[in-house]
Amino acid sequence: MKHEEILKTVKNTGKAKEFFLQELAFKTSPDRLHKMISESLEDFNLIDVRDYDDYIKSHIPYAVHIPMDQLDEQLEKLSKDKINIFYSYCPICQRCVKAAYIAADKGYPSMTLLGGFKGWKKRGFDIVEDDVSDYPG
Repeated sequence: MKHEEILKTVKNTGKAKEFFLQELAFKTSPDRLHKMISESLEDFNLIDVRDYDDYIKSHIPYAVHIPMDQLDEQLEKLSKDKINIFYSYCPICQRCVKAAYIAADKGYPSMTLLGGFKGWKKRGFDIVEDDVSDYPG
């Protein structure tokens, strides 16, 4: 996109407003998720789409593990009556966006966690650390 085209697009404040509203509606911050966990845990599902080994080592409290490659087979673990919040590794990992897209395409209300697990840890919020010696493999 050329500089002139970018300027024209950016100056379209109506389009920008719509874009940023979408961002707010379908993404949540670690701070907002932390508040949701303490105030309204029954209103959403939290889904970790990282690899099994990483989930077992540590994850966000109350997160259900559904590996990205098993999402289609495990969609029944989600709810069409709750928000399904997906997270993966970090801000540049697109797994949670892909998972949220797949779920939304099947009629499940979906959001993603900004910053992923790395963003959650960076804020200093609690994590569940399992003793990996208890698991096979």
